[in-house]
Amino acid sequence: MSDDKKVVDFSEKRKQSIEQKRRSFERVVFQEFLGVETVIDDQGAGFEVKLLDISGEGCQFQVPFTMKAKNQFKSDTEVTMKLFFTKGTYIPAVVTVRHASEYIDQDGNAWLRLGGEFDTSLPSFKALASFINFIYQYAEYSCLDRGESKVYFL
Repeated sequence: MSDDKKVVDFSEKRKQSIEQKRRSFERVVFQEFLGVETVIDDQGAGFEVKLLDISGEGCQFQVPFTMKAKNQFKSDTEVTMKLFFTKGTYIPAVVTVRHASEYIDQDGNAWLRLGGEFDTSLPSFKALASFINFIYQYAEYSCLDRGESKVYFL
């Protein structure tokens, strides 16, 4: 094969497309549907957080940047998260912070961006794992509605 011909790896392109759909769907779910709050001490002090990404191992989230937040969310700190699916009910999760960085968005807002690992030994993680699996499955099998009368599966 000559150097001027390129082979397209369709499986890699498909993976990239699914990943892009997953992240897009996550943004909609996290911004419009799912409320997330953390509880960080015994007195119940909390921060509303913005969930950015989620996987079976952990998540990435951000809180408005303050010195208090920077001091609260240090590496190896366990954070209890409440993932609200309705106004009165939530799934509890425990996340161990693994990294933190300061971030300024396009509007000039300062955030503390954090990444952490889930405690998968908690009984409530079963429900969270199912939700995460749904997000991945949705990204892989969802279709763009173009008004077709038949449904086709790949």
